[in-house]
Amino acid sequence: MEVDASMIRNGDRPYHPELQYLALLHELVDKHEENPTPREDRTGTGTFSVFGRQIRFDLSEGFPLITTKKLFTKGIVAELLWMLSGDTNIKALVDQGVHIWDEWADANGDLGPVYGAQWREWMTETGFIDQIATLIENLRTKPNDRGHVVSAWNAADLDSMALRPCHCLMQFYVEDGKLSCQLYQRSADIFLGVPFNIASYALLTHLIAREVGLGVGEFVHTFGDLHLYANHVEQAKVQLTRTPCRMARLRIDTDAGLFDIKTEDIKFTDYMSHHAIKAEVSV
Repeated sequence: MEVDASMIRNGDRPYHPELQYLALLHELVDKHEENPTPREDRTGTGTFSVFGRQIRFDLSEGFPLITTKKLFTKGIVAELLWMLSGDTNIKALVDQGVHIWDEWADANGDLGPVYGAQWREWMTETGFIDQIATLIENLRTKPNDRGHVVSAWNAADLDSMALRPCHCLMQFYVEDGKLSCQLYQRSADIFLGVPFNIASYALLTHLIAREVGLGVGEFVHTFGDLHLYANHVEQAKVQLTRTPCRMARLRIDTDAGLFDIKTEDIKFTDYMSHHAIKAEVSV
């Protein structure tokens, strides 16, 4: 079971996969209660942080959309498909009413060589590497290989990026006809970012598995610097009073291949949640 934060501070709630996330949120709120002086950070907001944590979700049990606050599911889907397309300009997102990258874009909407560029066109002296296409080919032809890795952390390009990659490396693993994914996230905003990241990489695992004819296994989320921003503490306390709802289900309404799927083709059914909790993004 392994949830802890004393089962969300002695609530002894029946086990639900979301409790893993809530336990981490509680750990960071507790850190604030123990010492309300925040750690300095790049944004100037201040955080309460821990280093090196992990949660995992069996994707066959349901889709891990956080339910203790309502998520912007259209934004989750649109951003992932945008990254898979290789695009690094926000226009395609803005045209869909998705503004999650607006604060980092330049006047022309460009972000530099962020996720999409690294996933689909990692530049070399002789051309480029399409890491996603390579991953798909390797999963089909040598599923037991230990090198099913896609990295967004390109040290040569970091200074040209509007924001260094937070979710920076993923590895895939095949067993018993099922595809699992582990994400390493070097920097993780637990209140605003992590629920989004969980859903995004769970969806990516489903999409890649579908493309190569596999079922889904686990999504494993490994964190480096996991932090709660100082201006999110009160919102986190509200979220921790809530009991998770049943897990959602994923439906993909198209036969299109991975790179031709549209935002409207992806639906989350049975998504029940508590209402949204607003919080400021630290830039």
